[in-house]
Order: sequence, then structure tokens, then C-alpha cells
Amino acid sequence: MRKVELLVPAGSLEVLKTAVIYGADAVYIGGEAFSLREKAKNFSKEEMAEGIAFAHEHDVKVYITANIFAHNEDLRDAVDYFKELEELKPDAVLISDPGMFLLARENCPHVPIHISTQANNTNYEIFRFWQGLGATRVVTARELSLAEIKEIRAHIPEDMEIESFIHGAMCISYSGRCLLSNYFTGRDANHGACTHPCRWKYSVMEEERPGEFLPVYENERGTYIFNSKDLCMIEHIPEMMDAGIDSFKIEGRMKTALYVATVARTYRKAIDDYLADPKLYEKNMPWYLDQIADCTYRQFTTGFFFGKPTHESQIYDSNTYVTGYTYLGTILKYADGYGYFQQKNKFSVGETIEVMRPNGDNIEVTVRSIKAEDGEEMESCPHSKQMLFVDLGIELFAYDILRRREDQ
Repeated sequence: MRKVELLVPAGSLEVLKTAVIYGADAVYIGGEAFSLREKAKNFSKEEMAEGIAFAHEHDVKVYITANIFAHNEDLRDAVDYFKELEELKPDAVLISDPGMFLLARENCPHVPIHISTQANNTNYEIFRFWQGLGATRVVTARELSLAEIKEIRAHIPEDMEIESFIHGAMCISYSGRCLLSNYFTGRDANHGACTHPCRWKYSVMEEERPGEFLPVYENERGTYIFNSKDLCMIEHIPEMMDAGIDSFKIEGRMKTALYVATVARTYRKAIDDYLADPKLYEKNMPWYLDQIADCTYRQFTTGFFFGKPTHESQIYDSNTYVTGYTYLGTILKYADGYGYFQQKNKFSVGETIEVMRPNGDNIEVTVRSIKAEDGEEMESCPHSKQMLFVDLGIELFAYDILRRREDQ
């Protein structure tokens, strides 16, 4: 059986550290340029250096995305950017554009190159093509079934790695090649500025009746006809492994530390349980599903992995996420009975919250007191992103996550 990597997204240095602590084998991040998540916080050169050092201290790899489809004006800056990556020494750079591939190969020759799903990698000859140019890994298109991926594995060299998405948001367009955002808003999805118009509500207008907008209905479900469910393959890890996939990729560089911690921790345990004993994996399935349902998601699908999806893979009645918990913050240190952290959302003394730990424990506690940095006692704290000390009546550890159940 091939060794499987759990690859987790990070949109900031805080989230990178969370991903590392909560079970990632590798983390993928974007710099301040050439990444397909322009609205993520992304990383400065200094933050990339710190993140790479932190990950490597924990034997975790870091891949940097440079997977835009470049225009002429992008190329000059790309040369300097790839030279910076050569200095930073990440474990790989992720590319979609053949021109960017050539620039990366020339200007950061000691950094392995992975080929992004944006390059529409749908057959084994594409894999062989990219390997011939020097790529070490290709990310499969989201349109492939597990049977097709297994066939790709049978037709490519053993040392060519396959990466596939295992969890997260799905794009309505062909592996992300969407023009809707550019057409409606002038923001280029293939430059990382997608406004996600596939999540919007649409109507139709009959040519002879201008101004009369009719809602679009399908099976009386509603009008969000492009709005895909999220991918979730937690119940199908054996099939993913059997297909010969080397890296299980989680989508979500725009997500919070709470989301990343929840999904990484759950998939880490599921993978480890299955490798230890398939019966243990089956036994713990209710726990995995419960944990995954606690984080932000839209409803789940298995995508194209078991054949072309039906209308059941779409959400017609809403474009909103389901949220089980609110992220309150991540503990930075613990001293004199207080945990120190940066507040992300409002909470109060006397409120019941939960401490989420990397080892899988979730501990329900009551907030006994809150203090500001200057020592002032507080009954509650407005959502002001301030640094706080909190007494929860238990010893806290760095990277413990504080969260509140949404239905409280």
C-alpha cells in the first residue's frame, strides 16, 4: 500500500501552525502574488519563511501555490518571485500555467513542481507529459472517478505522485475554469479574484417580456442552480487508497483555524485508524461524521468519484453554509490559571464553551473569568479582536482551540 499524505490548506500563518499541530503531513499556502486565493490573507516572504521553518520543525512539508493563468504583465514579476522561492526552499511549488512552469523550472530549479488541478489533468498521458518536463506530482481534475484515477496509476511510473481532493468546496465549472466572475464583476477567477457567482440566486427573462424576471425552479427545490454541495470522502478512505492516490487534499485556504483544525484532526484520525485496523475505522465512523458536521459546510457529496453526479449534488434552496460552532480563538500560552489568546468572536463569563484539542478530546467548560491584557476584569468581551486572558477551570495548552456551539 502506498504511503498517504494528508494535505491541509492554510490562508495565514496562524492557520498554518494550526494545520501542522492538528495532523497535517503537508500544508499548502499562497504568497502575496500568483495564488488563486487573492482574498485569503496569504503570506509575506517573511511569513512564508517562518511557516516553512515551523512546519519543518514538526516534519511537515509546505507547498506554495503559484497557480494563476498568467498574462504578459505577470511574467516579469514571476521571475523575481520564483527566485525568492528558491531561497525559501519550500517542498514544492504548485503550477497550472505552462509558461509559469518554465519560469519556475528556470528560476527555482531546486524546488519540486506540482501541477494544479486547474490544468485539467484528466488522463494518464497528461501525467506522463508533465513528468517528462520535470514535474513530480499532478493533481487530478475534480471530474475524474476513482476508477479513472486507478487507471491513471496503472499507466504512470511508480515515482509519479497523484494528488486528489478528499474534502471541501466544489467548483461548478470545469476544474475551476470559470468566466462568470470576470463577466459579472471584472474580477478574474483565474487570477485568484473569484467572487463565486455560482453561489448566487438567478432568474430567467423571456425575450418578448423584458424586465419580467422569473425564478428558476428545478424539482421545486429553489433557484440556486449552480450551487454545488461540498465534497466529503471521510466514508471512502479505503477506496481512495485503493485508487493509488498519494496525497489527500483538503480544500479551504479561505477557512478559519477552527475549520482547518476540525477537518485535519478528523481525517488524520480516520486515516490512522484505517491503517491500524479497518474494523477500527468502521467502528469510529460515527465520530468522524459527527466531527465533520460540527464545522462549516454546505451539505455533502462524493462528487465525481463514483461516476457523474446527479442533481442531488446541487443545493437549490440556499447558498449559505451550515455552521455547527463559532470560533472563539486559539490558546497561545497558559500561566497562573489563565489562557492567553486573541479573541475572534464574542463570549461572556458564565457561558459554556468547548476546548478542542489536537488529540481528539473535546472538553466542555464554563468561562469563570475574563481579563484584558492590562488586567481589567470583564464580564463579556465585544467582538474587537483583542488579546484576552480566560480562566476555564482547566489547564490549557498552546494550540487548544476555544469554540462555542452555534445553537446555544
